[in-house]
Amino acid sequence: MNKIVIEKSIAFINFTIVIYFALIYLINYYNVDSIILGVIREIMTIPFLLAQMAFLIIGIKLLLSKKKLMILTTASILVLFVCFLATVISFF
Repeated sequence: MNKIVIEKSIAFINFTIVIYFALIYLINYYNVDSIILGVIREIMTIPFLLAQMAFLIIGIKLLLSKKKLMILTTASILVLFVCFLATVISFF
């Protein structure tokens, strides 16, 4: 597969994960209480947590292996790292 397509795909997935956790934060911040949102949140949180860790590792390996990366990919990995830190800190 083309390297640019792989980097764009990783960036898209990283931003999707970050948007999911940002929406979870906003739902909790504004106390939105809906049964459907609660069910969707419960079903999707663990897979997104696992994907967050997996794509963070993939992104770090990509950063270390490439000499020249796209700015979008690098930014998505950094934003995912900040989201990962916020997620881990929220458990404590």
